[in-house]
This record gives sequence, structure tokens and C-alpha cells, in this order.
Amino acid sequence: MMIRYTVKPELVEENSRLVRAVFAELRASAPKGLRYASMTSGDGHFVHLVSTESDDTDALTSLGSFENFVRDVRERCAQAPETTDLTVVGNYRLLEG
Repeated sequence: MMIRYTVKPELVEENSRLVRAVFAELRASAPKGLRYASMTSGDGHFVHLVSTESDDTDALTSLGSFENFVRDVRERCAQAPETTDLTVVGNYRLLEG
């Protein structure tokens, strides 16, 4: 799954801080079967890639830091989040442990 959105310029750092908090909690909890990456171009555009071994995304969505991140995400956005389901056609070390 890919989620992409654009954050208002004055809220880029706040959004980045919230995203980093999610990754800190993921490192601490180390949920099995979840692969997650987030990238930004630095100008407010963010992309998140999420892959799970099943359709269960609770390992991510149940985190307190993730709940904090999504709580006001629409208010931070200049362009609302769009979700796209993806099928891997090729992969070189990006999605592997």
C-alpha cells in the first residue's frame, strides 16, 4: 500500500517529527510481518509504503505514536492523503529485512 499527501509548508517539521516517533516505537516494539517506509522530498510531499504479511495492519495502527500521527493529519495537509494498493513487480533490497 502507498499513502501520499502534501503537508502545509509550516507543518512539514511537525509532520516529520510525528513520523519519526512512529518509527521509534516500531523499532522498540519490532512487530513481525510489517514492513514500513516513509519518505519526503523535503518540500511537503510525503510517501509511506506499507507491506504486511497479512491484511492485518493492527501492528501499525494500534501504536500510540501512530494514533498521534493520524489524529490531525488532515489538518496538516494541503493535499489530503491518497491510498493506493500496490503489487510488487520487482524489488531489490528495499522491501526485505
